[in-house]
Amino acid sequence: MEKSIELFIRYLSVERGYSVHTVAGYRRDLLEFTSFLAEGTAARQVSSTDVRGFVVSLHGKNSGATVGRKLSALRSFFRYLQRHKLMTGDPLAGVVGPRVGRSIPVFLTVDETFALLEAPDERDTFKLRDRALLELLYSTGMRVSELVSRDFADLDFEEEVLRVRGKGNKERIVPVGRPAVEALNKYLPQRRQLLEQRAARGKKADTDALFLNNRGSRLTTRSVERFVRAYGERAGITQIVTPHALRHSFATHLLEMGADLRSVQELLGHASLSTTQRYTHLTLDHLSDVYDKAHPLGDDRK
Repeated sequence: MEKSIELFIRYLSVERGYSVHTVAGYRRDLLEFTSFLAEGTAARQVSSTDVRGFVVSLHGKNSGATVGRKLSALRSFFRYLQRHKLMTGDPLAGVVGPRVGRSIPVFLTVDETFALLEAPDERDTFKLRDRALLELLYSTGMRVSELVSRDFADLDFEEEVLRVRGKGNKERIVPVGRPAVEALNKYLPQRRQLLEQRAARGKKADTDALFLNNRGSRLTTRSVERFVRAYGERAGITQIVTPHALRHSFATHLLEMGADLRSVQELLGHASLSTTQRYTHLTLDHLSDVYDKAHPLGDDRK
């Protein structure tokens, strides 16, 4: 079973181009299932009864969303084995996962977004980098994993566009707003200084990376998440601010201003339009709130 899992993991990493984080999640879920099975059980011996037993064992210890994710990993794994003639039959046939309501994405208002973008100030050594980073996240709607993996060469300052490589190694070109371009231009001298300082210490500089830490190395997602949250608190935003909240804000604000759903899908890099449609709930809720507050008979609808 473990050998089959490693073949599948290699397929996800090499052929599908999944991120290290995503691949690690698949491996973790599949190994958990393996540990549930009787020792020595081969993939071709797994039955629907085994899968149902695994789901029952998860009950009460995991959320419905987590159980659904683990089943999704199993489904992908067994489909891979079937396509490669490594097993016959489908052990997930007839197995239904828990019903999980689709959550509405958390987003910031326009005022909150502007307050966040302006949060880096003279107290911060890397205020220019952080302002550029926040502006770019909001301007493009990128995932944080896409942001930290961006190279300087991915930016076209003249055309004001950015090349982004997203999930499944799919590439898209997204426009970059003028405020983000200006913030990036202000950050570039600091980036150059960080590279020179690292080289002066006799260490190989990461000359490709767009965003660097104080050691002249590429920023990590954890670092970005940490200081985005800190800037959110400084800006007086009551909810916890994450890079993904800026992605949600990007999509929501576009739709509120009249952008069509298909264009937003392309900008976000969503494979399915149904994923992007989550944001229509936000815009409808927003319109309802505006109506209730502004229309003389708005409250009468309730």
